[in-house]
Amino acid sequence: MFMSNNLDGAVLLLNLGSPKELTKRSVREYLRIFLSDDYVVDLPKVLQQLILYLFILPFRPRKTLHAYSQIWTEFGSPLILSSMNIRKKLEDKTGWKVALAMRYEDPSIKSALINLKEEGYKKIYVIPLYPHYAMSTVLTTQLEVQRVASEMYFDAKFEFVDHFYNHPDYIDALAESISPYVTEDYDKIVFSYHGIPKRHIRKTDVSKGNCLANDRCCYEENECRTYCYKAHVIKTTELVTDALEIEKDKWEIAFQSRIGPGWLKPFTDKRLAELPKSGSKSIAILCPSFISDCLETLEEINIRGRETFMQSGGESMKYIPCLNDSDKLIKLLESLIVGKKVKINLP
Repeated sequence: MFMSNNLDGAVLLLNLGSPKELTKRSVREYLRIFLSDDYVVDLPKVLQQLILYLFILPFRPRKTLHAYSQIWTEFGSPLILSSMNIRKKLEDKTGWKVALAMRYEDPSIKSALINLKEEGYKKIYVIPLYPHYAMSTVLTTQLEVQRVASEMYFDAKFEFVDHFYNHPDYIDALAESISPYVTEDYDKIVFSYHGIPKRHIRKTDVSKGNCLANDRCCYEENECRTYCYKAHVIKTTELVTDALEIEKDKWEIAFQSRIGPGWLKPFTDKRLAELPKSGSKSIAILCPSFISDCLETLEEINIRGRETFMQSGGESMKYIPCLNDSDKLIKLLESLIVGKKVKINLP
């Protein structure tokens, strides 16, 4: 078995992806691939494609292209750049072989697996860069890795990290990133998580029927929490605010980026409009479900969200960047792999 500096395999990091170029054609193709994923838009295939081709692709690419143009760098997509930096820093720090792929577009999962296969690796530690489990992020990524590996007859053993929403190093990294923003006077800290449809949570309910049964179920210790996205984000927020000793009336959870009905509430954009009217005119906001800053954080929150908040009477909004390639994030990823390796090799 090929060894990678005391690791019995290689590491594969995965993120969501981005358009290849800042063009309407590239954005359209990215949206087409992304919104054709049955774990993202979980509708009957005919209906999914009908909506996509009749109501989304003719109109959405132009608007999305404009949004990307607000955050695109001279080196390309912020998400891709951040992911590449994370890969390099983890490899440099550990000496492990670390590969990078995107669930959609390039660098592709197939190209990463081809390289790992050619280099002789028989065990791959896979980390989707999503702290909280969801079928539209972690599950679809895991299944695609398995599908591509099977298609190319790559018989390596894959060890997946399902989530790390409550890992001490993740909580420590978040707390450190927030800490500089809570030293001054502020009215509220908003934890803005990516929203998902409620039906996605029900589909991943291991209890098969108890998920979202009442308003408190996500706060209770039970088997429903195993793969419950809402329970995960609540726990992350509680752990971080406890670590920083932030009082409960000084923080709240909201959900962004909805694209249809039946999504988790409250909505971030609505709350940003409401907060100044209820007396919270000085806020800090972060997006803990994103490891890398991207369209949803830089444009949706730090540009459009800021405009909404300020135009509604807000006075100060401080955006707290994602963990990106911070030293604390690299330490977390190393811990996840070491912990996975120890668990696998226990007698």
